[in-house]
Amino acid sequence: MPSRHGFDPECNLLYQINFLSKLAHIFSLVPQGIFINYLTKQIEKAHFGQIFGYFVLIIFSTLSTLGMMKTQFTLVALALIVLSSCVDDIKGSLDSNLRKALVESSKTGSVDHYIMPDSRDFNELPNQDPNNPITEEKVILGQQLFFETGLAQKPKNKDSYETYSCSSCHIPEKGFLPGRIQGIADGGRGFGDNGNFRTIAPSYLESDIDAQGNRPLTVMNVTFMTNTSWSGTFGANDQNIGTEQHWTDGAEVNNTGFVGLEAQNIEGLHVHRMEINDKVLYEYGYAELFDKAFYDIPESERYNATTASFAISAYLRTILTNQNPFQDFLKGDNKAMTRNQKEGGLVFFKKAECYKCHNSPSLGAMKFYALGTRDLYEMGGVNTSADDPRILGRASFTKEENDMYKFKVPQLYNLKDYSTFFHGSSKNSIEEVVDYKIAAHSENSKVSDESMPLTRLELTEEERSDLIDFLTYALYDYDIERYVPQSVKSGKCFPNNDAQSKEDMGCK
Repeated sequence: MPSRHGFDPECNLLYQINFLSKLAHIFSLVPQGIFINYLTKQIEKAHFGQIFGYFVLIIFSTLSTLGMMKTQFTLVALALIVLSSCVDDIKGSLDSNLRKALVESSKTGSVDHYIMPDSRDFNELPNQDPNNPITEEKVILGQQLFFETGLAQKPKNKDSYETYSCSSCHIPEKGFLPGRIQGIADGGRGFGDNGNFRTIAPSYLESDIDAQGNRPLTVMNVTFMTNTSWSGTFGANDQNIGTEQHWTDGAEVNNTGFVGLEAQNIEGLHVHRMEINDKVLYEYGYAELFDKAFYDIPESERYNATTASFAISAYLRTILTNQNPFQDFLKGDNKAMTRNQKEGGLVFFKKAECYKCHNSPSLGAMKFYALGTRDLYEMGGVNTSADDPRILGRASFTKEENDMYKFKVPQLYNLKDYSTFFHGSSKNSIEEVVDYKIAAHSENSKVSDESMPLTRLELTEEERSDLIDFLTYALYDYDIERYVPQSVKSGKCFPNNDAQSKEDMGCK
């Protein structure tokens, strides 16, 4: 019977017999020392590991000391060789089984479906707005604007002037997330350790701060999304075709006809109290970057929230987690992932059927589901409550009963850096997320178990551990800092620029 790896326990018996016969013949013809060296190399070549090579040498030395005949300890060595080639067979079958599962789960019938493009290969980045083709000049400008605290030109109170940026709520080291349960831009103070300690500034009422009712989504791999935000509110394209009657209450920007990312970033600059004004353009020197990025737009229309959004959107589409073990495995490197990670991949793409929801190259999807997790106001979020329309999910936009409490399927790369999970920051670790989905039991009284897209899953402890290993390490890009600038044109600290944040970050 095949094992859970899918290999035959006989490990190709005819091959083994032939191999052992040849090995015994060699042993009878050569000195013991030469044979031991040959045997050790064969074990290492079979990926059985150097430890077992040493183990074989110890056996030889011990048996030789005891004066035992060559034939007796040869059998011991041959048994280890059989085991070593079995291990090699296991590894080969595991690789092929995982690739088969990837092909079967892929929308295109190929593992290539899951391969991310190079960040600099702009023509290959999907879901670009036809009005905003990506260029190097836009990406350079967009990166600067995203981290620029000098854009904070319109705070509620003057003591927050030029103290926050887009990256206040999208910290690269924390998976481009806040580093705590909720992001606070205008009205926030402090940074702590990678954003874990940010509080309401003394001069602000809770109702005055800029904090969202759901935990922000990451901007990593956002190029694979067509309509942005947890509710998919933004963009005149894809999921929002036919929803024109709902392009009100913050969604008016969809009337521009732009796709999700461009539309949301126009709205975001206004909502988050930022502005492109003369100080930003001429004192900080951004006019020159706008001129290079948008030379084909009349000067009278060149410096505004729309062009700023275009630049930021171009930059965000290049933030891809394309340097990690799983991506390397997809490209043909069978040694990129550990055995446990490959086993975890098989659980993900086969037994647990996680791919049915997480099926894009970023392992997200433009689909909306009610998972029954708790809301942000229940987890200590500020400026939100049980009456916050944002906790309605997709229904906050469509007003459809069938969309109640349904949120977009998020991407799954670099989860190791996340501080919290789900729209309401209701889980604090990958282990908690996996256990919640295994149990398939709603913790939100407004969502029944029957309405969840989950069924209770029976995993062994080993399968659970392998799945967590896959999610934690196989999908982890260690060099996310390549997307962060060394400085911004204003010379100010980022992602925050208030006095407490600067002290926390050691920025002067």
